[in-house]
Amino acid sequence: MNPQILHFIAPPIPYFLDFGSAFYQSGDLHISRNHIGTFDLIIVTKGTIYIGEGKHNWTVKQHEAIILRPDLNHYGTAPCTQETEIIWIHFHTHGAWGEYADMNACLENQAELINNHRTTAFLNHAEVNSIFIPKYMKLTPKAFELAAYFFQLEDESRSVRNWRKQNAFQLFLQHISRELIATTDMTAFHLAEKVELFIRQNYMKKITNTTLQAELNYHPNYLAKCMLKVFGMTPMDFLLQYRIEQAKKLLIQTDWSMTRIAEECGFQHASYFSYCFSNKEGISPLNFRKNFTGQG
Repeated sequence: MNPQILHFIAPPIPYFLDFGSAFYQSGDLHISRNHIGTFDLIIVTKGTIYIGEGKHNWTVKQHEAIILRPDLNHYGTAPCTQETEIIWIHFHTHGAWGEYADMNACLENQAELINNHRTTAFLNHAEVNSIFIPKYMKLTPKAFELAAYFFQLEDESRSVRNWRKQNAFQLFLQHISRELIATTDMTAFHLAEKVELFIRQNYMKKITNTTLQAELNYHPNYLAKCMLKVFGMTPMDFLLQYRIEQAKKLLIQTDWSMTRIAEECGFQHASYFSYCFSNKEGISPLNFRKNFTGQG
C-alpha cells in the first residue's frame, strides 16, 4: 500500500511559504524536480494530472489534492490528456514529521516521532501534539473554498495579506486533518481527549486511575488502551509528562523553590519531584534551571 498519511508534531505548526497556479495543455507533463526542500501541496481545480514521487504514482483529478515531500524526486508520469489547472501551495516545518501507511502506523510511531521532535524543533519545554494530514485527498467543498481563498487575498495590502495567508493555510490544514480523524475510531480519540483535558485541568491535584474511572465512567484498562492509541502513553504516563512540562516552565520563568514548584505541579514532595524529573529528563531540576537561566 502506498504511504497515505503525513504525521507532523507541533509546535511549530507547519507554516505557509508561497502559493500560485499552473496551467497544463493536453500533452504537457508535470515538471521533474528533486529535493526541493519544501512540501508541495497540489490541488487540481480542472482536469487531471499524473504525478510520481519516489517509487509511487498518483492520478490526481479535479477537486483532489496530493502533498509531495520536500526530500524526494517529483515527476510527471504521463502527459495530461486534457486542459488541467492546479493550485500549488508550498509549506514547511522545523518540527519532526513522518509518512506512514495508515493511522495505526502513525500512532504506533508517535512516541518515537515526539522524541525526535525535541531535538529537531529545539523545543525542550513546549507541550506538543500530533497533526495528521492525508497525503492524497478528495477535497470537500469547504476545503476547496479555503484553498481558493488564497487568490482573493492578492487584493489585500502586503502587511495584511501575509498574515491572512498564514491563517488561511492553517484553517485549511485543520479542516483536512479533522476530516481524516472523522474517518477513524472516533470513540478512542474523543475519550483520549477527555482524559487529556481532565489531566490538564487537574494536574495539580492527586489523580489516579480510580479518579479517572469515577470522572469518565470507563474502566482504567480501556482508558489506557485509548490513550496508548492516541497519545502513545498511558494516562499516568501522560500525567507525569504533563507535570514535568509544567515544571520546566516554572523552572525557567520563576525563581520559585523546588518545594513550591513540586507542589504547584502536583508532586507530593520535592524529593519525589526531583527524582521523577531527573529520571525522565536525564538532568536534575536545578541543573535544568541553571542551563537556561544561569541560576542554580
